[in-house]
Amino acid sequence: MREKIIFYVLFFFSYNVSATEKDTLALNFSQQKIHNTIFSSLAIGAGATSFIGLNALWYKDFPQSKFHFFNDSKEWMQMDKCGHAFTSYQVGRNFYNTLQTNDSNRNRNIFLGGASGLIYLTSIEILDGKSAQWGFSKSDMLANTFGYFLFASQEYFLQQQYISLKFSYQKSAFANMRPETFGRNFQQRLLKDYNGQTYWLSAPLSLNRTNTKRFTRWLCISFGYSIDENLYADNNINSVNNFHATREFFFSFDADLNRIEWRRKWMRKIASVINFIKIPSPTIGIRSDGKVKLYPVYF
Repeated sequence: MREKIIFYVLFFFSYNVSATEKDTLALNFSQQKIHNTIFSSLAIGAGATSFIGLNALWYKDFPQSKFHFFNDSKEWMQMDKCGHAFTSYQVGRNFYNTLQTNDSNRNRNIFLGGASGLIYLTSIEILDGKSAQWGFSKSDMLANTFGYFLFASQEYFLQQQYISLKFSYQKSAFANMRPETFGRNFQQRLLKDYNGQTYWLSAPLSLNRTNTKRFTRWLCISFGYSIDENLYADNNINSVNNFHATREFFFSFDADLNRIEWRRKWMRKIASVINFIKIPSPTIGIRSDGKVKLYPVYF
């Protein structure tokens, strides 16, 4: 339930930016204020509703305790931290883009809009901190903060997102072994099957968005991270059960769909929604055990 609610909030921000990001540039000042007020109200409402839903539908089923900290920095080979950074980055980026209808409020929107993902995930950490089964994770907060600063620093200094956090998923061979942990259907596995997830840092070949050839404008180089044979959070338990948890690093190509000159508005909107997804491409994979594998197409 917790993962589903977070997913819906992320999709809400992604969908709204696709419907408003370009169209709002033509609004006058009065219309911009109305637009920002309406969207901010909807976003706050969605965040508050999901927060209340998490507290009522998820945490109430587990014993509560005094606020406390929990060190999970070594669990799952940090794949969950990648997810925290990715969510913070994407929610903040989309919130900012939807609020940014003129340049006069740009710095404010970078700070407030970009921090929306960090604020939302911090509220979830507070709920974790009062749950006996979990706790407030400092390493989670570090990942959340990294996602925010990756967005905010680029937007402030470069006026663009040159390096983007992206995501890809394909069902792992271990998902069915522990469905209670990795999920029982596609939607749950998308968020919980760490062995099937890959998180990417993707950057275009050219920093300049305009004075370059179209091909180099949107073509990206990507660095990815994933894990394999990691069925338990504690790696010692993996070893006892004869699983050899391994880190995987990938080098691949990608595309920044927002840099492509789409001929139709609906194409631009769809591209904006799905731009957080890494494009399947030829890939080189390097495992921490030294094995190298070439993938004609990896997703």
